[in-house]
Amino acid sequence: MTAPMELAGGKILAGVEDGVGRVVFNQPEKRNAMSVDMWAGMGEALDRFAEDGAVRCVVLQGAGDKAFVSGADISQFEKNRADADAQREYDRLTSAGRAKLAAFRKPVVAQIRGFCMGGGLGIAMSADIRVASDDSQFGIPAAKLGIAYGFDMVRALVDLVGPAHAHMILMTGDRFPAAEAERIGLVNRVVPAAELEGAVAKLAATMAANAPLSLSTNKLTVKAVLRDREDRDMATLRDAMAACFNSADYREGRRAFMEKRRPVFNGA
Repeated sequence: MTAPMELAGGKILAGVEDGVGRVVFNQPEKRNAMSVDMWAGMGEALDRFAEDGAVRCVVLQGAGDKAFVSGADISQFEKNRADADAQREYDRLTSAGRAKLAAFRKPVVAQIRGFCMGGGLGIAMSADIRVASDDSQFGIPAAKLGIAYGFDMVRALVDLVGPAHAHMILMTGDRFPAAEAERIGLVNRVVPAAELEGAVAKLAATMAANAPLSLSTNKLTVKAVLRDREDRDMATLRDAMAACFNSADYREGRRAFMEKRRPVFNGA
């Protein structure tokens, strides 16, 4: 990987290797809990990856082997989330990073090891694909803190696991293991911890070799399917699909298929 950029005072690391951008949540002494400045740092990393044509997909991961992201940095709660007014300001300060992740056009994979809790699970759910180690733990402990999560995060949870499992997760606040997360559809795949890095690298390499316009259009369409009908921008979807069929990459894909070789896509 290229020498990583240090953002948010070094608590976010970002680098690129072989078409794959990586964002590392780098606060292992706090199990990679997300501080306010880390949200801004993640957003800055995503902005750079969005503009870099060499980046075909992005992997999110936590530093070390104890946590992906264990949630929000509770040490900041008294200052930033002490009451409803403070929570609204916290949402304002962190909303840009959340929005950039939600709107990111390229594929995003969450590489999960260890604790993936609360807001950390929210980050993972904003990824397109989640691959977890078999020693990972998941949960949303809102009920044990006396707080509630916002509509977007709860909707994402319900979209993935359905209302019955969402109720169980939210109402108990309990942790549950990776095998259970896979069973209910919260994660795509669980692998032995020693194989996690390689499994995600292989997955990311596969996506990085595929046609970028196809990936971004299919991602856009999946997101539209999950929206209410009146919120779907069908004109944008039609334009994106037409761009795929008119692209040099589509011509390259057809030629490569006929010539029995691997295609080389350039995103145009």
